[in-house]
Amino acid sequence: MGSSTTIRLIEPGDAASIAAHRARDVEAFRPWEPAQPPEFFTPAGQAERIDGLLAAHRTGTVWPGVVLADGQVIGQVTVGGILPQPHLRRGSLGYWIACVAQNQGHAGRAVGLAIRLMTDGLGLHRAEASTNPANLASQRVLRRNGFSPYGVAHSSIRLDGRWHDGLLWERILSE
Repeated sequence: MGSSTTIRLIEPGDAASIAAHRARDVEAFRPWEPAQPPEFFTPAGQAERIDGLLAAHRTGTVWPGVVLADGQVIGQVTVGGILPQPHLRRGSLGYWIACVAQNQGHAGRAVGLAIRLMTDGLGLHRAEASTNPANLASQRVLRRNGFSPYGVAHSSIRLDGRWHDGLLWERILSE
């Protein structure tokens, strides 16, 4: 039997675990994420980032979470850009799983839990996400969780010194 997957709100004490995963996996994430300054990969840099995420959480614009396998931090799942107004009610989903925990179903389960949180906990109507068109694994996770592609954001993210397109995904949560 595989390990259990849960999500919870990020905590200041998660900084060291996140920094360790990100420092070890820097090359694996290079194709999918913008370059980060060296301090991003340190516990102090992650502690500062977590403080900012929790400040944004207090304003209601972000729900920053961690993904756990058997109680250990193995990644993050974040609902950002939350627009809770009655006529909008949407959020944008982002996630990553440490390389040591990939290909075990954690990403799919974490996204499913985040969808439940977005629907039941945050009262959102629409979930959005974006992937690099070449990131087929992330696209499988989204498809398995009821997302559909709906467009391309041309030249929307700078990675490794070049602009790249983003494939846009959506899921209506009330369906």
